[in-house]
Amino acid sequence: MATLSSAGSGSTLNRLQPNNNQGSSSQHNISITNSNIQQTAAPFPALAGAESTDVKDSNVKAGSKELAGAARHESDDATKKRQKPQATARDTKSLDYIARTMLAGGIAGTAAKTAIAPLDRVKILFQASNPQFEKYAGTWTGVFKAGRDIQKTGGIRGLFQGNSATVLRIFPYAAIKFMAYEQYRSLLMPTRKDETPYKKLVAGSMAGVTSVFFTYPLDLIRVRLAYETKFTPYMSLVRKIYNEPGGRHRPGQTNWLTSFPISNFYRGFLCTIAGMIPYAGVSFFTHDVAQEFCREHLPQTLKPIQNRGLPDKNGDYSRPELRTWAELACGGIAGALSQTASYPLEVVRRKMQVAGAREAREFVGMLETAKRLYIAKGARGFFVGLSIGYLKVTPMVAIAFTVYERMKTLLEIN
Repeated sequence: MATLSSAGSGSTLNRLQPNNNQGSSSQHNISITNSNIQQTAAPFPALAGAESTDVKDSNVKAGSKELAGAARHESDDATKKRQKPQATARDTKSLDYIARTMLAGGIAGTAAKTAIAPLDRVKILFQASNPQFEKYAGTWTGVFKAGRDIQKTGGIRGLFQGNSATVLRIFPYAAIKFMAYEQYRSLLMPTRKDETPYKKLVAGSMAGVTSVFFTYPLDLIRVRLAYETKFTPYMSLVRKIYNEPGGRHRPGQTNWLTSFPISNFYRGFLCTIAGMIPYAGVSFFTHDVAQEFCREHLPQTLKPIQNRGLPDKNGDYSRPELRTWAELACGGIAGALSQTASYPLEVVRRKMQVAGAREAREFVGMLETAKRLYIAKGARGFFVGLSIGYLKVTPMVAIAFTVYERMKTLLEIN
């Protein structure tokens, strides 16, 4: 039984052996199959990852290209801006701009008036028909003879008598005049395409009227100081003018001013306004026209080296600078023409201003003063002292405009 059992178990083992072999073969096949599957399946995750990486790389590269393009575009824009920068549009209403133009104008006016102070003193004496100097009026050499007499009696100080009052008056006068002209000009002509001769004439006239309104009392005091042949303290003359009784005896249409003693400082004011309209208007108009003519037709008048700054929002650069002699020539022409246009009214104004010194109790209006002058001296009387006026005003206006243009460049007003 044992044998049988052995045999039976052996046979059983034999019978089971192939089954085991088949099982191992099956397992082997399964393992091979699995390995094949693993070998076959293994590349796919790698391929999928590669595709994903390629997509990401392509996106990154595309984004980098876009960023690089944008950077180049910004760099090109920055380069263009550096190559063709634009100035910030000037704000003509700002306090900074107003202060700069007033400072430039005040310095220009002070320099011009101080340079011709002796001629101004003699001209006032001629215009006001001062008895001591009337004999010299009407001749080209009279101004030098009058100056010699003044120098003998009062020294160099006598030639500049009244100049302190002139400086005190001319700085605010010129400051307001040039500032007002720039303001009216920017209002009437915001761009160069809007510029016309008529608008320049109007802007200049309005600027002159504005400046006279604020500074006329100082001008009257200056004229009275120049008219006095003896040295007179400034404040004592101010009190004298304030207390003059002539202001209380006015014509009917201005009788209401008798209650204002300060109106004594406005003798000849309406005449001044009437004369300032052609004077300032022709002065600014002629100067601008002469400058433009030089820039367009006379290139030899331009400075060899120009600093025109940056263009404004309209693409306009500051105008080319003229040589100093050309600036003086333009200003001189403007001064001569403006003096001729306004001189008759200036003579009437001067006589009204000194009327208080000659007859303190009488107040004579503009028309009456002009009538008396015509009766006494005829039409020629309205041009007494014109020759010295040319000698005085031509260099004065020339210096004023030239200094103002240079100050505009220095203070960066253009």
